[in-house]
Amino acid sequence: MSNRLARRASYIPLVERMTLLKVIHREAKIAGLDPQLVLAVIDIESGFDHYAISKSGARGLMQVMPFWVNEIGHPKDNLFDIDTNLHYGCTILSLYLKRHHLEVNAALASYNGSLGNNTYPNKVLNALRNRWYLRK
Repeated sequence: MSNRLARRASYIPLVERMTLLKVIHREAKIAGLDPQLVLAVIDIESGFDHYAISKSGARGLMQVMPFWVNEIGHPKDNLFDIDTNLHYGCTILSLYLKRHHLEVNAALASYNGSLGNNTYPNKVLNALRNRWYLRK
């Protein structure tokens, strides 16, 4: 995965990429997610820019909306902190997977705030297939 991440985010130094992968793996496993799915979400959401801010105000690697800090966290949590952002993002995606009975398209659409529209899920699943899954 490190080589694939290097191709997508070559500007991130090796040590930071390795640390990022460890945190992604840890938070994905805690939330019951495939780490490669989390990588695909990050790839599409922020392009691995942990300071990214969307037009709607979503923040960090997984583009977490600030209202979530009051819903599932603590008001002082920093969504630009990599560990915090990944914890929130993985928790939210896991909640949506459970809500939609493990239906990945619906969970991804809900994560993006676009339930009923498959554009975002298709982007993530395309990234997952073409950039993050190991080819045998």
